[in-house]
Amino acid sequence: MINLLKFVFGLIGSVLAIYILITKTYDLLPLMSFFMGLMLFMMGIFDFKENRKITGYTLFLASGFVIFVAVYTFVT
Repeated sequence: MINLLKFVFGLIGSVLAIYILITKTYDLLPLMSFFMGLMLFMMGIFDFKENRKITGYTLFLASGFVIFVAVYTFVT
């Protein structure tokens, strides 16, 4: 289930990134960052379950930062 969510969030983020590059509309950048942050969060959960705690904590911190920045830029 975690692998599926990781794949789906990564796919959505990648499709949004390609769309942004092709159309040059940067309004969707926070949404792309949000989905990439969710993908990092799922990777952190997966690594934490696999007993790679240092990598899991690092991914949690990175995903928290990316999601915070995405929400902050979306609101402002």
